[in-house]
Amino acid sequence: MKKKLLVVFTGPMELGGIEKSLIGLLDAIDYEQYSVDLFLYGHHGSLYSQINKNVNILPEVKELAYTRESLMTKIKHGAFYSVWRRIIDGVRHLPNDDSWNLILKHEVKKLSGTYDLAMSFFLPFDLIRDQVYDLAISFLTPHYFVDRKVHAKRKIAWIHTDYSSVEGINYEELRQSYSGLDKIVAVSSACGETFTKLFPELRGNMMEVENILPQSIIRKDAEAFDGENEMPVIKDGFRLLSIGRYCIAKNFDNVPAICSCLLKKGFKVKWYIIGFGGDEELIRQKIAESKMEEYVILLGKKENPYPYIKACDLYVQPSRYEGKSVTVREAQMFAKPVVITAYPTSGSQLEDGVDGVVVPMDNEGCADGIAKLLNDPKKMQSLSEACRRRDYSNQKEVEKLYELLR
Repeated sequence: MKKKLLVVFTGPMELGGIEKSLIGLLDAIDYEQYSVDLFLYGHHGSLYSQINKNVNILPEVKELAYTRESLMTKIKHGAFYSVWRRIIDGVRHLPNDDSWNLILKHEVKKLSGTYDLAMSFFLPFDLIRDQVYDLAISFLTPHYFVDRKVHAKRKIAWIHTDYSSVEGINYEELRQSYSGLDKIVAVSSACGETFTKLFPELRGNMMEVENILPQSIIRKDAEAFDGENEMPVIKDGFRLLSIGRYCIAKNFDNVPAICSCLLKKGFKVKWYIIGFGGDEELIRQKIAESKMEEYVILLGKKENPYPYIKACDLYVQPSRYEGKSVTVREAQMFAKPVVITAYPTSGSQLEDGVDGVVVPMDNEGCADGIAKLLNDPKKMQSLSEACRRRDYSNQKEVEKLYELLR
């Protein structure tokens, strides 16, 4: 008899690293041995169609699907309890977390049946707060669902970010949300280490499962069109690329200043950024203030970013903090030289000087590090060659989950 797995994800399947890692995990599962139910808070998003066809997607709950949307959108889709909660909480000045938990409590029925393993994926608050009309998702929320609405022999949840760098966390709530789980999965050793420094009593529950990437899909999508149409070759110059949500974590608001430093050093560069989110206006403001309109180009939301990765000369992740960046690994899959900033978990992202380079976080230091690499074509080539020799898909990581069921 097949083992029954449940995956809970607190969001629609929009473009993002966590969503891509979920797609990769679902593709890696052996469906001859395991059956999988997927509970999504929203049945939409650019990656929704890429969910493995063997997965049984459970019915959508409208009140959850449109919680982050405007009142008019809620009304349009019939999410009337969510409308009522939004109005009442606005009058009472209640925390948005309360609305979310009340919706879960009153509008979501307990799932029938018993699962062998229930897994909670979720978007931390720092990654979804840039939505224009969103309600703040409590860190307790996804685990509340798994804890209260699901029968499972074992329950686990993922950590996708460096909590030591996220502002505004209710640490007591976070501790409670993870304490009742059988295992806590970190996407990197450094990510797990920063978490256990905050909560040393949970160290015994930790395990590491790196992000799994759907390599065959990624390589196929990279051939869909020519990214050079929007990122033309620069004679004696370089095309830099960054991908991510337009939010504080990704630090794209400092890209114009870093790019300006590179231009002053005499480099011919254009820096392209793919993404979307609430910080777009801030980033455009910084571009204008630095007079970088010609050199820092926001390409916006791209359902298929891989032709652009294939076209770039250097991939840069200038983040303030990360769990383990999926887009960095995707760039390495295409044997691109990669630069990342020295965020707290950078040590587990790549091997500095071997398959990528870590540069200082400040703008001048970051520009100096990029300039040093651009001035060294032999180093650029060696980074690419190292990436070609490595497997960044991590398909075998799924075996760690199977071990929990044996």
